[in-house]
Amino acid sequence: MTSQMISAAESGSWKLGERTVNRIGFGAMRLTQHGEAFAPDAVPRDRDQAVGVLRRAVELGVNHIDTAAFYFSSLRSANELINRALAPYPDDLVITTKVGPGRDSSGNWLPHATPGQLRGQVEENLRQLGRDHLDVVNLRIVGTDSIAERFAALAELRDAGLIRHLGLSNVRPHHLAEAQTIAPVVCVQNMYGIGASPEQEEFLRICGEQQVAFVPFYSIAGRGRTAGASTGDSGEVHAIARARGVSTAQVRLAWTLHRGPHVLAIPGTGDLDHLAQNVAAGSLRLSEDELAVLDSLHHESA
Repeated sequence: MTSQMISAAESGSWKLGERTVNRIGFGAMRLTQHGEAFAPDAVPRDRDQAVGVLRRAVELGVNHIDTAAFYFSSLRSANELINRALAPYPDDLVITTKVGPGRDSSGNWLPHATPGQLRGQVEENLRQLGRDHLDVVNLRIVGTDSIAERFAALAELRDAGLIRHLGLSNVRPHHLAEAQTIAPVVCVQNMYGIGASPEQEEFLRICGEQQVAFVPFYSIAGRGRTAGASTGDSGEVHAIARARGVSTAQVRLAWTLHRGPHVLAIPGTGDLDHLAQNVAAGSLRLSEDELAVLDSLHHESA
């Protein structure tokens, strides 16, 4: 499959609120440095290379970019790279960011923001991105506690016009139900891919029934998480990749998108060739036999 000119539009589209996005997007987490994300000794990525990847993503039809103010290395900030590369922003571009976690100037993680601190995080994203509003803000959490106060604080900023739409990240189904009593939720961003837990499979289904976008992270990396994709793909994934003339990462992305029309993908990279391959995965239509093999592998690995 020749990937250089395949558009993200081939992946189909979904709506985040009133904004239509292609189902293959771009995640900015890996944009600032080489190696494992958030590693304190990682080498910062070349600025021009990162800017080039962002501009090429948009040229390839990507109109959904996922970022956060806490995506930075010793020399690079993902938000500021996005600003430099893409401002003035295309009218159809949707930038999704996350609040809740924070890092100090040395890169050390801070306690998650309180309701009163969330406005400062929103304003920092606005400043870095050079915008007067944020398209989508996800409240990212750790744990199972109530999110009502924190989500209500973001709903107030939505009412004030600083945020257009709200989402959730790293949550459970009861968090979605709780949030929806406060304000509409347009997306849930959770870890998901081949081998994901039955609980995440059920959550994906719930989101589909409620027309909420389900946005997996680590759909390529899997258990490698911030370290990136491992070399431990199964023989079945390799066999399908060889038969199709694609990479195992493309097979994983294609399978993820096949899980439902409401599933979006946000693979990240700082490499132009990998970017083209990720976008091209949105055009890969797996056969029923291939899906059956991967589904079986998914259930065995869960």
